[in-house]
Amino acid sequence: MPASRERILFVTGRLAADLVERVVREVAAGCGFEFEVRVVGISVAALMHGNWLRRKLTIDGPFDRVLLPGWFQGDLAELHREYGVRFELGPKDILDLPQHFGLQGQRTADLSRFDIELFAEINHAPRLSDAVLLQTAKHYRASGADVIDVGCVPGERWNDVGAAVARLREEGFRVSIDSFDREEVEDAVAAGAELVLSVNSSNLAWAKDLPAEWIVIPDDPRLPDVLDGLMAELQAAGRAARVDPILEPVGFGFATSLGRYYDVRRRRPDWPMLMGIGNVTELSEVDSAGLNFLLAAICQELRIGSILTTEVANFARSSVREFDLARRLVKDALDNRRLVKNIDSPLLTLRDPRLRTQGPEALAALARQLTDPNFRVFVEQGQIHVMNRDGYWRGDDAFELFDRFSAKTSLDAGHAFYLGFELAKATAALRLGKQYAQDQPLRWGFLSWPEPSAHERRRQQSSAGPPEGTSEDAAAD
Repeated sequence: MPASRERILFVTGRLAADLVERVVREVAAGCGFEFEVRVVGISVAALMHGNWLRRKLTIDGPFDRVLLPGWFQGDLAELHREYGVRFELGPKDILDLPQHFGLQGQRTADLSRFDIELFAEINHAPRLSDAVLLQTAKHYRASGADVIDVGCVPGERWNDVGAAVARLREEGFRVSIDSFDREEVEDAVAAGAELVLSVNSSNLAWAKDLPAEWIVIPDDPRLPDVLDGLMAELQAAGRAARVDPILEPVGFGFATSLGRYYDVRRRRPDWPMLMGIGNVTELSEVDSAGLNFLLAAICQELRIGSILTTEVANFARSSVREFDLARRLVKDALDNRRLVKNIDSPLLTLRDPRLRTQGPEALAALARQLTDPNFRVFVEQGQIHVMNRDGYWRGDDAFELFDRFSAKTSLDAGHAFYLGFELAKATAALRLGKQYAQDQPLRWGFLSWPEPSAHERRRQQSSAGPPEGTSEDAAAD
């Protein structure tokens, strides 16, 4: 006999019932489960809490599990004991139900692995206090840096470089030194710096005698063939080295410099390589996340095993974290031969990958059902939609909308502030193409921050269940 299909009971309130029925039916068709949607005696499903639900919900059939709205506040284990069936929370937004059940092709990228070593430079380190130097190093490490690069200032001798490197080493940091000054480099290496940026013909004579790993750069980036001779001399002296053909800024030979990395890898498949990417991320006034992803992809495909970056420009202030995430995304993509698409990407910060909509018919039907003064806000079809029992207003100007609906009802300061806050989020979502859900924060990828909803804030202030100003009886009417 064929195995019986899973049966799931979905619990919702009256206002969302039609939308829940539609979405659940679509998901059930894709997943193959049987279902029933149970409407309990409450208008807004978000107002449910444990004691109230136990008084209102009856389960009169065999179900494998019960799915409650994601806003539900209560003890699921207690409900399981009382009803003898497993209770679970669904998504806070019913339109997220397909993803909740693993539909729509979304997958989670494996961000646990990477190949590229990340050097983060502390720029102008000699001019920083000990406390700021350490704070910056800790920030870089928390952002994903593997090595802290101490950047010196050309023409300014740093007599305390050895002490600074020693302090970083005592804090558990791996350290490199960025200097052509012999005394600075020797002091740093003696204190524990493991790698030196950089060596070319100007300092090769004494570099060969120093027991450190070197980054080899050409005297003139346009003449990369000198790298062969420099590498040969360092290898003959028993020194480890990586080559950096030098990435040029956009407008100053960027594409040509990329070609040099490709040419070196083609000619010397065994050479370790480093790419300093700051000439692009720091000298291009565009959001840096996309740049870091593309540069990480180039490095991954060319087997460039290390990069050097920094965070000086404000628009590149999160470059270390961005590259750390990017190197993990491209590792997953190349290892599995998959596009970096249909995943929950942490680097998708400005726009959302797709927008979920209820549709004009569903919004109009919801507006007709409303019997309470609470406002609902939606962003769909190029407009902001605001509705309550007194009307349904829509438009793309939040100020004009507020003037229209506030003329129809009296708003105290708290409600006016709340609606202004929500309309600001709705406007941002409308202009940027982001998913808006009332009482929930907009998503900004890895830059997102915790933002308790109005419901959650009020529940923290009171254990009564419904938000302040809304009684349980009124919600159930």
